[in-house]
Amino acid sequence: MAQVGRELGDIEGRSTRSMPPLSRTREFFSAYTQDLTSDELGKVFTRDAPEAYRFFTRGIDSKAFRSLPRHTRVLKWTQAFFMAFTMRLSPSRRAIYGVALVSAAVGVISLFRGFSVFGVPIVIPPFFFRIGVPTLSFAPGTNWLILAFALMNFLVLLEVFDRLSLKRDLEVAREIQLAMLPGGTWSEPGVEASGLTRPANTVGGDFYDILPQPDGRVIVALGDVAGKASPAALLMALFLAMLRTLVDEPMSLPELARRLNIQVSKHAPPSRFITLFLGLFDPRTGDLEFVNAGQTPPLLLRAGGTVERLSTGGIALAMFEESTYESGHARLEPGDALVMYSDGITEAESPAGVMFEEMGLEAAVRATPGVAAAVLSRAVFRAVDHHRQGERLADDLTVLVLSRPIVPPVPPLIPLPQIS
Repeated sequence: MAQVGRELGDIEGRSTRSMPPLSRTREFFSAYTQDLTSDELGKVFTRDAPEAYRFFTRGIDSKAFRSLPRHTRVLKWTQAFFMAFTMRLSPSRRAIYGVALVSAAVGVISLFRGFSVFGVPIVIPPFFFRIGVPTLSFAPGTNWLILAFALMNFLVLLEVFDRLSLKRDLEVAREIQLAMLPGGTWSEPGVEASGLTRPANTVGGDFYDILPQPDGRVIVALGDVAGKASPAALLMALFLAMLRTLVDEPMSLPELARRLNIQVSKHAPPSRFITLFLGLFDPRTGDLEFVNAGQTPPLLLRAGGTVERLSTGGIALAMFEESTYESGHARLEPGDALVMYSDGITEAESPAGVMFEEMGLEAAVRATPGVAAAVLSRAVFRAVDHHRQGERLADDLTVLVLSRPIVPPVPPLIPLPQIS
């Protein structure tokens, strides 16, 4: 097979070399300009450029320049537009852009050759004559360099506009995504739950949910959609809608996982799957039923500091449509806490490339036993941030803690002295 590939490559190379230079140029030009139309090229100047101009000048107060002389107004407006554009860049990129502008200005000054007279043609039928106009003189080719630099800056401006517009849309999507998740600490007698999430990008595929049931029990869920950014976020929103619809139907936890697997298999792209941990907790007894569908095993932190892992369940959702799941059981005593987390927690890396791993997570939760759910979830995030030391996240971080608080004993009633 390798020999055949080399022979085909040799034939293709000989065929390309045998083409005349003009034909090769035409072939390159045809490939480079494919799909280019005059309408599309015109939209760059009639649609994209005006939109970018309005975007960058949105914060400029044009009324402040109206009282200025015309030449001063143009200069001040150009300066304001330059600042509005460059301040949208990050500090490092802004510095590089500034160096590029200064370098271009120095280059143009170096090519300056003095002054010359340029003849402007004047036609007044039947007469034709030229008027000499003093002008700057540069080395041959300077005008082409200035034109190229101006066009490159024009493209940079359009690209920055597209990127900032996309970033703005993603920030709105992030707000919507975070609004879909429970905020703060949820609590009822005998139970507390608190979750935190931080996407690696603007939006992510991690999620968690806290769903109280009419009988007093509560369903907790934490999952991770394969992939990151917008595609994972869209599937995450779809899954939460499925979950919140199906929990209203009376069914066991393994049946709920099976139904979710069927729905995700039908609606998710073939390359996507979802890992999920489902728990059904009864705060009156402390009983916990759970299903783990390929999710990282949660840690059951006992009040004494010991840690257990819960992994009973099955494979991730959407791997196989006919998958079934089994449930496991545990019991939370007063002071115990269930720590659910995504793999981004244990896979967070330090600047040296060392992962946080399960040992780091265990150390973090063991250091804070018997505390409130919100305190424990924040402690895990602080430990991960301390380990990362500012290193960029490779995956989303999500933690959901379900705890059974210790109920303080009721003090005995002290009989009041009788008044005789």
